[in-house]
Amino acid sequence: MRRIAFLLVDGFALLSTAAALEPLRAANLFSPTKAYEVTLLTTGGAQATASIGARFEARNFHDVAPDFDMVFVVAGGDPARFNDAGVFAWLRQADRAGVALGGISGGAVILAKAGLLEGRRFTVHWHHYGDFDTLPGLWLLERRLFVIDRDRYTCAGGSAPLDMMHAIIARDHGTRFAQRISDWFIQTEIRGADAPQQASISSRYGVLPKAVAAALDLMESHIADPLGQDQIATLVGLSTRQLHRQFVAALGRSMMESYRRIRLETARELIGASRLPLSEVAQMTGFSSQTHFSDAYRRFFGEAPSASRRKKARQNAGP
Repeated sequence: MRRIAFLLVDGFALLSTAAALEPLRAANLFSPTKAYEVTLLTTGGAQATASIGARFEARNFHDVAPDFDMVFVVAGGDPARFNDAGVFAWLRQADRAGVALGGISGGAVILAKAGLLEGRRFTVHWHHYGDFDTLPGLWLLERRLFVIDRDRYTCAGGSAPLDMMHAIIARDHGTRFAQRISDWFIQTEIRGADAPQQASISSRYGVLPKAVAAALDLMESHIADPLGQDQIATLVGLSTRQLHRQFVAALGRSMMESYRRIRLETARELIGASRLPLSEVAQMTGFSSQTHFSDAYRRFFGEAPSASRRKKARQNAGP
């Protein structure tokens, strides 16, 4: 059982909160044993108030030790003005204890203000993009539906938590179980992490076997912490050999070749869009060392990562 807390900052959006909570409730309904224990926390008092005035009974974060498996900060309104030093310290304490942290809607802004998004890819509701123009720091903001980077889980709010929770439940319990949850909520299309900035997997790859599409979804949501091929096969409900055959038949390359391609293409985006040291780019795309990353990058793109960065800099400089 995984213990998940939601820190509700007054003014949070009811829709995005329900979209995060309901899949976990449904998972407990369908699982033979309790899959998730959910705790609601408030930044003050005994109730958290949503943007439309609805109130949730919740425990004051002051009274709870941050010993969960995951903590999500849920915020709407104007999170850039949130300055509760006690909350920031509590979140930093959770981080030091190894708790995974997440942000829903404007929650990533609060994580950033607490100093907990440095060197992490993340996303936030489009309404809050501008907040990161005023916050000091080098931010790896991606305009995506959700981003999972190692122990950071962020999504855009609205209905996006449904898709992020699908990815989390699929990783924890397999894609068939996660699909059962989505069917329960009549979620007929599962959007990948890259939506809506990129087309769907079917648009990018063409018609694919269901297991291959599910495996690609898992790969795209686990860039910094790559899953093993046996783990992916188990999560999509096939043997490793069966899934390998389907990948070769559908894409002309093996499962792990496809995974490495996804990670290297993400690395190239980071190299072109940031000044991050190459060692950090390697870590953020799941490579064990900068040397391993550079060798793989050179074999795939035909040039060293540093050469790609120089080329991109010349392009940005113009004539």
